[in-house]
Amino acid sequence: MLQGKTAVVTGAAKGIGKAIALAFAKEGCNIVLNYRSNVAPETIAEIEGHGVKCLPIQGDVSDFSFAADMMKQVKKEFGSVDVLVNNAGITRDMLLMRMSEEEFDSVINTNLKGTFNMIRHASSIMLKQRSGVIINMSSVVGVMGNVGQANYAASKAGVIGLTKSTAKELAARGITCNAIAPGFVETDMTAVLSEDTQKQMLEVIPLKRYGQVEDIARAAVFLAENTYITGQVLNVDGGMCI
Repeated sequence: MLQGKTAVVTGAAKGIGKAIALAFAKEGCNIVLNYRSNVAPETIAEIEGHGVKCLPIQGDVSDFSFAADMMKQVKKEFGSVDVLVNNAGITRDMLLMRMSEEEFDSVINTNLKGTFNMIRHASSIMLKQRSGVIINMSSVVGVMGNVGQANYAASKAGVIGLTKSTAKELAARGITCNAIAPGFVETDMTAVLSEDTQKQMLEVIPLKRYGQVEDIARAAVFLAENTYITGQVLNVDGGMCI
């Protein structure tokens, strides 16, 4: 079903984004791999090892003009934008009363505004195609909130609202938009958390284990293949939100 399609994955150099890019490559999708700092040549080679093309594009999705230029480049290179996965995200954890304006703004700009920027420019292409899949990365924190993550929680809760509004606006043209809300997943981002924090997180996970990046990647492929699901938030969290 996804064979020969084009999937754009932001923040795909490592972690969840890389796993998602590889999962779509295994399904036969050409991959547009967006990254901000650097990407290992091995990652590109691993994707192309599935017999698909990989177009790496460096840039910051919080930049409205960059998002527009990237979509133009993708359209020129592949002729379509079939799947957009908005995975790029950052954290700047701090207690609310100590959080700086920059710490708040930078997280909102990347996680929420960056998602809007990509949807805004990809949707114009998808509307003309009368087809497309948009998958936004929210978080269990966006559903439940979390101490020390007011900026991150606000950005990810915003992504849920953006997802539902996008789904309603674009449904008439055959475009779906859903969100995935991962729980505690083993990545470089979560590895920096203190041992005490990690233990506390494990205690509130009913399945009593951390998620793997492949769990999120499989959920993304599932949402891309099911064209009658839209406006939903799929919690992949080991039961944290029960």
